[in-house]
Amino acid sequence: MSDAPRIIDLDRETIKQGLRDGSLVVVDVREPHEFAAGHIPGAVSHPLSTFDPAALPEGKRIVFSCAAGVRSVRALEFTQAAGRDIREHYKGGFKDWIASGEPVE
Repeated sequence: MSDAPRIIDLDRETIKQGLRDGSLVVVDVREPHEFAAGHIPGAVSHPLSTFDPAALPEGKRIVFSCAAGVRSVRALEFTQAAGRDIREHYKGGFKDWIASGEPVE
């Protein structure tokens, strides 16, 4: 097994930069009612309760996000178990995004 970390924590500035330059897709794994109540602009909804790693977009740098960084780690575990090499998540999640006054859709 390689020494590469299985989970890479990204901070808000990294997320903002990736969204600005189009280099990443934020996959929000919160439930539909949470996503509908507000989400990071440009994020796509893939709720953990119905999560299917095969439904994730191909060819994009995927970063998982949830409310506070717990469900996003579960999504990483599911995705890696399905054989996808995805390791990044937004450690602070939506709570961090909101707390810092970032825009919400």
